[in-house]
Amino acid sequence: MIAPFFSIEQALADFRASRALRDCFPEVPDDLFSRVMRYGAAVGSRIEVHDKIPRCMGRLRDLIDRTGTGEEPVPSGTLVMARELANGCGRFDREWFAPRGGLWLALAWADTLLPDYARLLPLAAGSACCQAVRSRGVDAKLKWVNDIHWQGRKLGGILCETFCGKGAGDRYHIIGIGINCNNVYFPPALRKTSVSLQDILGVPVDLDEFVPVLLGFLTWHFGLVHLHEEQCLAHLHDELRGEGVNPVIQAWRRLSDTPGRKVVYGYDVVRQPLYTAVARDVDQSGGLVLALENGETVIETGGEILYL
Repeated sequence: MIAPFFSIEQALADFRASRALRDCFPEVPDDLFSRVMRYGAAVGSRIEVHDKIPRCMGRLRDLIDRTGTGEEPVPSGTLVMARELANGCGRFDREWFAPRGGLWLALAWADTLLPDYARLLPLAAGSACCQAVRSRGVDAKLKWVNDIHWQGRKLGGILCETFCGKGAGDRYHIIGIGINCNNVYFPPALRKTSVSLQDILGVPVDLDEFVPVLLGFLTWHFGLVHLHEEQCLAHLHDELRGEGVNPVIQAWRRLSDTPGRKVVYGYDVVRQPLYTAVARDVDQSGGLVLALENGETVIETGGEILYL
């Protein structure tokens, strides 16, 4: 059953128009700020809020699959939220603990970007979530690609996939987001590695305020990806981009503590770690630049890392 938290649409519109969001980007000229926000304006174009469902990403897949069987196409920016997930799932089918109190959602984004720019969406999603968490006064950091952590304990995670519907064959990027907000109980296996915003702040987070903030930052960071694509294709270099500068990567770097860290890398690093290295940087497409112990440098565009 669909059960709205509150009027998310109006709260999102209010935050997008607020000085609180505009003041987060003082270096950006007004005209460029407006262009970025227009590019990302589809975020939250349609919103479903459920009390409890198996998975938000699964619900979006079902909606997309119905297209072409008499159902209207899923608008880009469609959002599915739930108070609780019965079968939360992370990377490699790892169980994701998603009880009441957390923020669990998934976003469908039409696959209109060229591949080189679509690869930036996972980083943009991470930047948006991290910036939203920081707006609550928590000094969160990003671990490549888009894990959100605080003092080494996981606050949130993001899972991205490309999905093609069975009906009309429409392609979307589905971005699943989970942030530990007011869920203070964790299973024994997660107690030392996970944390919630309420744990850190000592008081509950008002989700009615936090949700539109998160969606506002998603609007900005997804819009930034599209503006970057436009400028690269047009060979434009204005105040925001600067010649040879990727603003999506710049935003991610400001929020990440991965560069300079010694890490273990693997495609599925928990089950099969491959090697240790020092993370030097991310390249312009979001690939992780790793310095190996033998002096060689490699760039990984997939997989995951653990900090040592």
